[in-house]
Amino acid sequence: MSSGPAVVLRLLASAHTVAARAGAIVRNVLHTGELGIVEKTGADDLQTLADRLAQQSICASLAQKFPKVTIIGEEELPSEEISNDLIENGHSEEILQRTCPEEYRELKEEELVVWVDPLDGTKEYTEGLLDNVTVLIGIAHGGKAIAGVINQPFYNYQLGAGAHLGRTIWGMPGLGAFGFQLQEAPGDRRVITTTRSHSNKVVTDCVEAMEPHEVVRVGGAGNKVIQLVEGRASAYVFASPGCKKWDTCAPEAILTAVGGKLTDMHGNAYRYDADVKHMNSAGVLATLRNHEYYIRRVPQSVLQALALD
Repeated sequence: MSSGPAVVLRLLASAHTVAARAGAIVRNVLHTGELGIVEKTGADDLQTLADRLAQQSICASLAQKFPKVTIIGEEELPSEEISNDLIENGHSEEILQRTCPEEYRELKEEELVVWVDPLDGTKEYTEGLLDNVTVLIGIAHGGKAIAGVINQPFYNYQLGAGAHLGRTIWGMPGLGAFGFQLQEAPGDRRVITTTRSHSNKVVTDCVEAMEPHEVVRVGGAGNKVIQLVEGRASAYVFASPGCKKWDTCAPEAILTAVGGKLTDMHGNAYRYDADVKHMNSAGVLATLRNHEYYIRRVPQSVLQALALD
């Protein structure tokens, strides 16, 4: 048995630093003003130079140190030589100092799957809604999200010149979640966070069925789960097949680490095995507590509209 840190902790420690590097890349591209926008499937499904460079940096950096790990990125990019200035070799000492939960200590590289969204909230990025933007790196084993990193490249950007930009949140069930502070929770008020740019009647009907006191419409799955873990929202409700596994793996791991839950609209867990389909076709319901209340409120018409994954 190895006396050093567990493989999954070393992978998480590297992902933490790699995500911060990707966040810097995202900021740098915006600073140049040359976003290199292309439409993938339409005007609401965009890819920028930041998406491409950040994914190259994340995937190449992790693959170099963990060659047996399966890495799945959002962007379909051609195989090419990655320049050395995109490679991040560092790691978080803070994470390596932690004690790995016993159930994860003996995991092997080849058993782990990494899901990467290099720029979650691309549409918001192109519109200047920078607090919606995140970099997501999720780690899965046995189909479950077991560790995750969310970098917010533009955290503090509203403070203007001189402010330190960016922060990295990370978590692992059984270990906890770190890098953020819990604000005052909504209490008995039902504050629902949902999509700002991908709404339709099914999405709206489902949100209204929750009888919310307030609805917060923001971009990015990572950003919505941050609303939950920081106590600004009660539930993340998205009754649509628009979300993918790389959108939810890292956020689910962090949410689970603080006692929350993420499922489809039927209440079933998503799986993150290497061979699963990428679409979360039965929508996303995430909560910090009282998950069953929200599941019970999902209208039958919504369940019928969303296929089981």
